[in-house]
Amino acid sequence: MSEIASAPPRTHVLYGGQAVLEGVMIRGPAGLAVAVRAPDGQIVCRTTRLPPRRGWRRWPLLRGVFILWETLRWGMEALWFSAAVAAGETESRETLRSPAALLTLAFSLVIALGIFLLLPAFLAEGIEQATGASAWIRTAVEAALRLGLVISYVAAVGRYPEIRRVFAYHGAEHKVVHALEAGSPLTVAGARPFPTAHPRCGTAFLLTVIVVAAVLFTFLPASTLIERLLLRLALLPVLAGLSYELLWLSARYHHRRLVSWLFAPNLWLQRLTTREPDDGMLEVALAALKATRALESSSEPPSDEITRP
Repeated sequence: MSEIASAPPRTHVLYGGQAVLEGVMIRGPAGLAVAVRAPDGQIVCRTTRLPPRRGWRRWPLLRGVFILWETLRWGMEALWFSAAVAAGETESRETLRSPAALLTLAFSLVIALGIFLLLPAFLAEGIEQATGASAWIRTAVEAALRLGLVISYVAAVGRYPEIRRVFAYHGAEHKVVHALEAGSPLTVAGARPFPTAHPRCGTAFLLTVIVVAAVLFTFLPASTLIERLLLRLALLPVLAGLSYELLWLSARYHHRRLVSWLFAPNLWLQRLTTREPDDGMLEVALAALKATRALESSSEPPSDEITRP
């Protein structure tokens, strides 16, 4: 991470988001906004007010599980909205309230768990049986295979021009959040100098999950492959909670030299998932950020609103 973003955030409100098709979603405490560049060149922005997260949903370890689910839910809806706008429509017909959307999300989760969680365990088990390696080596091989699968998948999809544009919007999202946290002007010129990597990125979360899983799975008391697979699935909430807290701490204290050094791989991996955005992409990201910040000053009930700024 460059020096320009190495200082602690100057804002007490944390913002995050994700890239979508020809756009960016930014989320804050009061809600989220999805800004998308329409085929006619205009920026279409959808704002959604969300109820505050209260009580045990804010407890350490537990909050990571809820944040992960909310990220999946609102991320999918943001993707559907961006696809609709890119196709010239005003609104997406798909929401997580529809059976088709729920089936799509469930199928995607099953495939992801099978490939990135269970497949490395099967492969590591075969390597252990073929070589007679110890349980420690098996766990290390499993972690290496899991990391290799993630990197290979990201590198493969990044070869498509459409995905490269999504990765550029990903870089735009990080730049505008950096600008906000550093107190820089929320303009294209103010956001342009910042890096495309950010310590709170979802890519960083993936790498943190892989590392935490390697440590956690080493101490599982299971002896058979089936037992290990079942325990891995059962411990997914624990894995998500621990990984979120570790990522939060790394982002909070990233200006400390030791923390910055330990979590540097989180930023290196983002070289695969981000690209340098153009000024038009930064305009879209800034529109999403400003729309999200505007929700902080409003006390209206949760709702959706679509505008063309």
